[in-house]
Amino acid sequence: MSVFPDAKVLEVDLTSGVIRKRSIPGDTYRLYPGGSALGLYLILQEMEPGVDPLSPENMLVFSTSMLTGLPISGQSRVMITTKSPLTDTIGDSQAGGFFPAHLRNSGYDAVVLKGKAEKPVYLYIDGDEVAIKDASSIWGKVTGETEAIIREELGENQLEIAEIGPAGENLVKYAAVMNMANRANGRNGTGAVMGSKNLKAIAVKKVKPRKAYDPVAFKALSGNVKERIGDNPNIQGLSANGTNGELAPTSEEGFLPTRNFLSGYFGEKVDKIDGTAVMNSIFKESDTCFACAIRCKRVVEIEGKVDPLYGGPEYETAATFGSYCDVDNLEDVSIANQYCNMYGLDTISCGATIAFAMECYEKGLLTKEETDGVDLSFGKSENFADIIEKISLREGFGNLLAEGTHRMAEKIGPEAMKLSMCVKKQELPAHMPHYKPAIGLLYAVNSFGADHQSCEHDPFLTMPEDSFERKRLAMIGIDKGYEDSFAMDDNKVKFTIAGQKFFSTMDTLGLCQFAWGPTWQLYGPDDMVDLCKAGVGWDASIEELLEVGERRINMMRYFNMREGFCKKDDYLPERMFEPLTDGPQKGFRFDKDSFLEFREKYYQMMDWNEDGNPTDETLEKLSLDWLLEKR
Repeated sequence: MSVFPDAKVLEVDLTSGVIRKRSIPGDTYRLYPGGSALGLYLILQEMEPGVDPLSPENMLVFSTSMLTGLPISGQSRVMITTKSPLTDTIGDSQAGGFFPAHLRNSGYDAVVLKGKAEKPVYLYIDGDEVAIKDASSIWGKVTGETEAIIREELGENQLEIAEIGPAGENLVKYAAVMNMANRANGRNGTGAVMGSKNLKAIAVKKVKPRKAYDPVAFKALSGNVKERIGDNPNIQGLSANGTNGELAPTSEEGFLPTRNFLSGYFGEKVDKIDGTAVMNSIFKESDTCFACAIRCKRVVEIEGKVDPLYGGPEYETAATFGSYCDVDNLEDVSIANQYCNMYGLDTISCGATIAFAMECYEKGLLTKEETDGVDLSFGKSENFADIIEKISLREGFGNLLAEGTHRMAEKIGPEAMKLSMCVKKQELPAHMPHYKPAIGLLYAVNSFGADHQSCEHDPFLTMPEDSFERKRLAMIGIDKGYEDSFAMDDNKVKFTIAGQKFFSTMDTLGLCQFAWGPTWQLYGPDDMVDLCKAGVGWDASIEELLEVGERRINMMRYFNMREGFCKKDDYLPERMFEPLTDGPQKGFRFDKDSFLEFREKYYQMMDWNEDGNPTDETLEKLSLDWLLEKR
């Protein structure tokens, strides 16, 4: 593309009610072509350091990308960027569905929200027509009801809506932004920031899909999707069982977080909540996102108890409310998933916080009186619905749980802090560093806390050298494999960084990590280059795309640096370095000295200083020298 298009930004000041549209020049947009890279660019240009995340001064940016809304699998993602009330770091969260595609196809690469409305409002977007509307009739409503009322009031069914539930209104630290009532921008408390602005929802009128820049080349890439799925057993498994098809295999390996990470083994209990159990009992149908052929979303139904509107438990949810809490009751796990989606909560942080509270209860750090009379022992799941509702409304014991694990531990005391499984105050997802050292390293150094979607997972380096997974890794510079996934050497650091840059690029381009990726996914690195060219005319090399991802990583690190974060914050809970208590990997631990050495090598290979922050030279290399002027 000889001339890169300008980015279109919709800016809404909720305090004044002023709505304006502006453009970002194409040569700048090429450096930050969407996602949280674009969100960070907008925030760092304007927002001062030290802002309270729940104050009107915090900015909330919904970003798509230049690829969002094209008719191909895995492109309909919306990224929310803000300062997180959970971590106090930069906040980044992704969601799929149909809302992202229709937002982008309405003509907007980003929606920037500033200030705070005097009363509850929602934003309505119909192409060029944008209006701030009264939300008094939907404030306090759960997500599904909110969407139904907006459609009725507008007399318009052809809408895609992103909304918060009561958890966001009540500023729960890990409140989510939902769309379709079952797709979540879950992590980092983005829903609380939206609630702090008195913004209940963004409703977008549906529009026709965009046309590809080169229809012939685009069809060659997108038109053989059935053959691609037929040739890819990983995608077939994802389509058949959803993400929680991985629960049982992970437990059998001995690395499924269980009882607040005391163990990695859930034994026979896992068979009661995994993907097969779902398919054999409560499965209703498979669902998908805009233009996606994979259909990985499981929808479940339990008559009178679980409404299919709210989807079904995926891997992370089944783990955090299942094995984390030592719960093998699929019905209760499904109810927990529904209540989180209804009230607008991140299922990872919510389930992990309850698991933490369970261990505190069993160790005598919490009493039954403090838990509102609830027996909070491991394995007790009959009160999940009541607990989640109390969290969302900040009632009783729920008000403490609403703060998240780290802040809750601070209030309980030092012994409780030992049980807090967080990095930068964000709860750990359901992947154990013992088994996946690269993921463990990324948990520690990731700018917005522990995250499982910031790098490829270690086991793919154990695939045969002639496998398509390894051939794809070679495209991004990783050509050495291992017999097992436990290695922690220079090549593994190289793998971690290459994977992080690639996944960061996918965030920026708004690509789903199940459809696009550097190993097992439907499309690989070479396909991503082809998509940019055929889809929008961007003749990018893989090197330029990886630099886009690297730029985003360094912008995040810069944001955190100015907020006071440093090397000491790049650390894991001590439990990660303790031996596992049972299962096939009993006694196995993640070696602390190796981790610390691993972290130092990572800083060096990222061209950061000894405290883990970008040097001036690194920022200049990435065309981020404008940040130096803001010091």
